[in-house]
Amino acid sequence: MDLDDLDRALLLALLERPRVGLREHARALGIARGTAQARFLRLQERGVIVGFEPQVDPEALGYDVHAFVTLHITQGRLDAVAEHLATIPEVVEAHSITGDGDLWARVVARTNAHLEHVVQGIIGTPGVERTRTEIALTERVAHRVLPLVRALPRGRRGT
Repeated sequence: MDLDDLDRALLLALLERPRVGLREHARALGIARGTAQARFLRLQERGVIVGFEPQVDPEALGYDVHAFVTLHITQGRLDAVAEHLATIPEVVEAHSITGDGDLWARVVARTNAHLEHVVQGIIGTPGVERTRTEIALTERVAHRVLPLVRALPRGRRGT
């Protein structure tokens, strides 16, 4: 991805103060609102900015148990298993992986008994050969991208 200094500055502004509108960000950056809007739209179109939904903490909804499930999948069934996982509300993300296993899923549950129920549902998915579940104790580093944007190389001027 080829971002210039203005793209980087706008991303930083959006990440550091996400509730502020583009007009205020444009003013703080010393650019026209139309320029900020055009850059924002371009970042969306290029897939740099990908969402607008609020971040919701599953614990605040009563899902106090967080776990990581590694799935071993029958060859040729990865897509079908992933499609099925997308129908399970407690599966909050899933990734194809290398190493020991084929798919990694982050799962939330209300209790350990609920987690067992969710995992049993995953195990019953056609194409799942076996799973390994690890329960998270404490989140030590929350999902973040701001440090990545801060670490982007500087020096390119707006185009």
